[in-house]
Amino acid sequence: MQRNFLIIAAIFLFLELYIYQAIRTLTDNLWIRIGYWVISLAVYGIFAYEVTHFQRSDRSTMRAQIMISLFLVFILPKIFIVLFLLIDDIFRTGSYLTGLFRPSENFFPERRKFLSLMGLGLGGVLSALFIDGITFGKYRHKVRKLKVKINNLPESFKEYKIIQISDVHSGSFSDPDKLKHAVELINEQKPDLVLFTGDMVNNVADEFKPFIPLFSTIKANDGKFAVLGNHDYGDYVTWSSPYEKKKNLETLIDYEKQAGFDMLRNEHRVIEKNGEKLYILGVENWGLKPFPQFGDLDKALENLPESAAKILMSHDPTHFDQVVKKHTGNVHLTLSGHTHGMQFGLDLKNIKWSPVQYRYPKWADLYESEGKLLYVNRGFGVLGYPGRVGVLPEITLFELS
Repeated sequence: MQRNFLIIAAIFLFLELYIYQAIRTLTDNLWIRIGYWVISLAVYGIFAYEVTHFQRSDRSTMRAQIMISLFLVFILPKIFIVLFLLIDDIFRTGSYLTGLFRPSENFFPERRKFLSLMGLGLGGVLSALFIDGITFGKYRHKVRKLKVKINNLPESFKEYKIIQISDVHSGSFSDPDKLKHAVELINEQKPDLVLFTGDMVNNVADEFKPFIPLFSTIKANDGKFAVLGNHDYGDYVTWSSPYEKKKNLETLIDYEKQAGFDMLRNEHRVIEKNGEKLYILGVENWGLKPFPQFGDLDKALENLPESAAKILMSHDPTHFDQVVKKHTGNVHLTLSGHTHGMQFGLDLKNIKWSPVQYRYPKWADLYESEGKLLYVNRGFGVLGYPGRVGVLPEITLFELS
C-alpha cells in the first residue's frame, strides 16, 4: 500500500514539475508561480485526505463526490496540458537526434510558449466545464418528447401521455428545493402516467426522506409506478446484519409509497379505459454480472395475453438484449435508465458520444431490435461526479400511438 502511494505521489510530482515549466515559460511573476504551488498542494492535500479516509461503510457519498470533483476539475486537465508539452519535447528530441531540421535560434522558445499557452488554455476550459456541470449542469433538466407506436394499442390509449424519470440518486442533492423546477416541468406535461425506472437513492433509504414532500407533488391521472435499481438494494455499503439491510429496502419502498409511487417487484398493473387495457410491467434489477439479477420477467407476465399492449420498466438496459427482446411474452416497449450517459459527452441531434457507450452500446434514446423497442433515459440525478457536462438530466414524455 505504501509503495503504491509513493509511486502515485512520484507521478503527480512529475506532472506538476512539467506543468510548472509551462507556467515559467509564460510568466516571470513570482506571485503567480507561488500561487500555483499553494493551490496545487492544497488540492492534493484535500484529495489525499479524502482518499485515505474513504470507507466502504460510509453511508454518505459526499467523500466520493469530493474526490471525483477534485480529480476532474484540478487533476485531469493537467494531463491534457502535459500532452501538449510532450509534443514539443518529442519534436525537439527528434530534431536533435536526426539532425534533419535545424531551427532558428528563437524557434523552440516561441513554439514552447505557444504550446504552453494552448495546453493551459484547453486545460482551463475543461476545468470550467466540470465546474459548470457541478454548479448548473445537474439542474438543467430537459423534457424529451417522443411519439412511440405500440403494437395492438387499444384505441382508448391513442395519444396517451407517459412520463419516464430514472436515477434520481437523491443522496447526491443537499436541497430538495433545487429540484422543484424539474418537478414543475413534469407536471407541466400533464401526464396520464408517471413511471420511475429505479435508483431513487445512492445507498440508504433515508437519503430520500427529505424529498418525499417534493415528489409527492408529482401528479398523473392514472398514478405513478416505480421499480428498483441496483443502488436501491444497499449493496454498496456494509450493514451490521442482513436484517438491517432488508429493513433499509423496506423503508425505501415505504418512502416511495408515501411519495405516491406503487412499487412493482416482478409484477404488473392494469390501466383500464372504456373497457380496454394497457399493461404496465415492472421487474426488479437485472444486469450483467456483477450487478444483481433479481428481475423475473416470467413472473411479471403471468396470466397476460401475448397480444396485449405492454410496457416494461427494467432499470438496466442490458436486460433488454439478454432477455426481453427474445422473450415469447412479446413486450413491445421497455423503459430503462442506469447509464446516466456517464453524465459526460456529446449529446447533439446528429452526434452522440459518451465514454459509457463502450460498456453499454444502448446508452441513451430509442433503440429497435427484433421488432421490440428500448428507451434508455439519461437520468434525473447524478452519481459520483456531482455534475453533468454535455449530457443533460432528462425527463422523457412519450405519446403513444
